[in-house]
This record gives sequence, structure tokens and C-alpha cells, in this order.
Amino acid sequence: MSHASSPMRTGSALHIALSWLLRNHIWVFLALTVLVFSLASPYFLTLNNMGNLLTQGAFIGILAIGMTLVMIDGEIDLSVGAILALASALAIGLQDHMGVWPAVILGLLSGAALGFVNGTLVALSGMHSFVVTLGGLIGIRGLVFVYSGENALMVQDFSYTEIPEVYLGPVSLTAMIFLALALFFQWVLSSTRHGRETYAVGDNIEAAHDSGINVKRHKIINFTLCGTLAAVCGILLSMRLGTAEPNAGKIWELWTIIAVVLGGTRLQGGYGSLWMTIGGVLTLAVLRNGLRLLNTPNYVELMVMGAVLVLALALDKLLNHREGS
Repeated sequence: MSHASSPMRTGSALHIALSWLLRNHIWVFLALTVLVFSLASPYFLTLNNMGNLLTQGAFIGILAIGMTLVMIDGEIDLSVGAILALASALAIGLQDHMGVWPAVILGLLSGAALGFVNGTLVALSGMHSFVVTLGGLIGIRGLVFVYSGENALMVQDFSYTEIPEVYLGPVSLTAMIFLALALFFQWVLSSTRHGRETYAVGDNIEAAHDSGINVKRHKIINFTLCGTLAAVCGILLSMRLGTAEPNAGKIWELWTIIAVVLGGTRLQGGYGSLWMTIGGVLTLAVLRNGLRLLNTPNYVELMVMGAVLVLALALDKLLNHREGS
């Protein structure tokens, strides 16, 4: 009896271990990338570089929080990079006319308004969010070029650039804001009605509608949050750089999607968490930071990121297959 049960127990233990690895794959991948780059470069594991890595990752991370909410809904937002650029341009460009904080507030409102428009078009038109937000990406980016006159806008009040220079040890204010927002929205997902509805809508939109969820309003709220967070990212970036470039955030929507999918959020919706998204963001930041420390050419970085995206999609398919079986 004991001989027969021993292989069963072993098989069960292996199944549990494999399931755990698949659910927590991003932390294993993060640990491996940290190990590889710490062996490849003596500068990687320094306190200063860890602080820089967190700050660099925080910008994509803030975008990824909003993208996670939208993707759990089963949607996608390709316009976040363009919204970032517009909020950045307004926050700097309007300072001479209305002062620093009114300009910042208007930049934030622009992101919220554009997110609201994206969500409304998706909810009411029946068009897929890929098409709607692709149009938003092109149109909003064009608006940024018109507003900026195709030139970088320079900050005049340099107290504006001192705001993000607050540090807690090696951790910048930007990184602290990212982590605080991630923790808050993870609480929203796990402990509030809106969070439960997000998973329900992404898992089965017809069942969610039948159970009394106002699906259209729900999607509009998540797209509005996504646009607002993109604006937060743009304003923090303009504070850090002291300029607003018309091309700011270009292709950042792709880095953001890679980070979110790498963290295990499914493209089909209904599954994901901000804990895992944080892991995806940190892994992406480690890869980009480590490759730059090794002075790899830009095209090599793009090739690696492309390979990482394929890996993320393969993991997404594998997780879906295991859930289905």
C-alpha cells in the first residue's frame, strides 16, 4: 500500500511545485536575470544602480498599473504613451500662463478626459479597444506635435524639477509613488466591488451583464483610470527631465504591455494581479538596465525585448491551457 502511494505522493508534489512555478514564474525569472547581470557587471548590484533601476522602472510601472486594470477587463490601451506626452507638454507649456500647479492639474485632467473618451468609444461603439486606442495613439501624438510646434518645451521655473529630487535612501519619489499606487490598486482589485467586477467582466462579459454589472460604465471607469495614470507618468517625467519632448513615451505602450503580460495578466482578460505586474515591471527594468551596463547596442536590446515578449505570450498560452485542462 505504501509502495503504491509513494509514486502518487511524488507525482502530486511535482504537480504542486510545477503549478507554483507557473503561477509565480515572474519572480523566478526576475531572480535569474538579477543573478546573470550581477555576475556579468560589477556595477549592477550597487546601491546607486538599484536606485536608478527602480526609478527607471517606475515610469513604465505607473503606465502598467492602468494597463493591468484595462487588460483584466479583456481590453487594451495603445494610447498611453501619447497621453503621457500630451500631459507632459501641457504641464510645462502652460506654466507661464497659469502657474505650476494649475498647469499640472490641467495635465492630469487631460489624461482623465482622454481615457474617458477612449472608454466611452469602446463601450458605446462596440469597436475593439485595439482599434479605438490605436486611433487615439496617432491622433493624440499629432496633437502634441501641433501644441509643441514640433519642439521640446523647456521648464522656466526650476523649482518644478526639484520636486522629484526627494529620496528615501536610494529610493526616489517617483519609485515611491509607483509602489504606493501599485499597492493601492492591488487593494482595489482584491478587496473592493470594483475589483471583483473587473475580473467578472474580463472572465465572461455576458455573465457579468446578466449578474447586474453595468459593463459599459465599468469599462469607462477603468479606461479613465488608465488615462489618468498615463498623465501622472508624463508629469513625473517632465519634472525629472525639465523638458517635454513631442516624442516622449514613444513605444512605451509596447514596453508596458510586455511588462503586464510578462507578469501573467492574460490578454483574454479575467486574470492578473498588480503583485505580478510589479514583478514584470522589475524584470523589464533589470533587463534594460543590465543590457545598458554591458554597453549592448540598441538593436540587441530590441531583439532581447522581442524575445521576452514571445516568452510572455508563450507563458500566457501555457497558463490558459493548464486552466482549461
